[in-house]
Amino acid sequence: MTFSIVARSADGRHFGVAVASKFLAVGAMVPAAAVSRGERRGGALATQALANLSYKADGLRLLAEGTTAKETVQRLTSADEMAAHRQLGVVDADGQAATFTGPECLPWAGGAIGYGYAIQGNILAGSRVVALMEEAWLASDPRGPLSHRLLAALAAGDAAGGDSRGKQSAALLVVAPGEGYDGSDVLVDLRVDDHDEPVAQLGRLLALHDLLFGRSAPEMLLALEGELVAEVSRLLSQRGFVGEVGQALAAWGGRENLEMRLVEGKIDPVVLDYLRTGSGGL
Repeated sequence: MTFSIVARSADGRHFGVAVASKFLAVGAMVPAAAVSRGERRGGALATQALANLSYKADGLRLLAEGTTAKETVQRLTSADEMAAHRQLGVVDADGQAATFTGPECLPWAGGAIGYGYAIQGNILAGSRVVALMEEAWLASDPRGPLSHRLLAALAAGDAAGGDSRGKQSAALLVVAPGEGYDGSDVLVDLRVDDHDEPVAQLGRLLALHDLLFGRSAPEMLLALEGELVAEVSRLLSQRGFVGEVGQALAAWGGRENLEMRLVEGKIDPVVLDYLRTGSGGL
């Protein structure tokens, strides 16, 4: 009933899961991920089919202790009397991956692995779902954001027919040490719990997340001076924010939830585009 990809970024800092299903709120069930910090090792996993939710905490604990992806799958499933009905994908801190499909999982069911990723699905439209997800993952830029690479793979599976029963929910989880909101490890945590086109909706939410929480490279920031100050002041005034440009920009940015992109004395080009168009490219 579910197809997913678990993966590690090329630099080893980010771990994530993307999943979709004809099942309510799949994001509450399937994905789990944790960062590497100190001696504690990170990784990601997806538990599905007849999902065993204890795999999430137990699996992350095993990975944190340095257990490999393959060993983690073996230890979790060998201790589970219902393993024949389970499906599990794991990637560890070293980028090693493993996938497991119990013999009682409903067809089509199976998976694929490679360095840094594991893809798996059950009750799928066919093996082509997993094959095209893998193709999309491998074709994506390893230097690009893990969230976008995961979504590209998920979208490829969705376009290939995905869950043979239909569509209902999708989710995307990415963790990175200290790179999330207010310094948390959760970089992206988006869920579409019940929608006719959940994967497309997940893409819309990711674009909005990038707008609100992304940051342009420092060299891309524009100095608030000269003609740009006059333009920004005029645009802010049109929206009811007057006064010193920095203070007005901060007040407007706060209303629009753009605080993460505000930099004193400068303006992020994404913020400027949003100020000009009201869409920020969305």
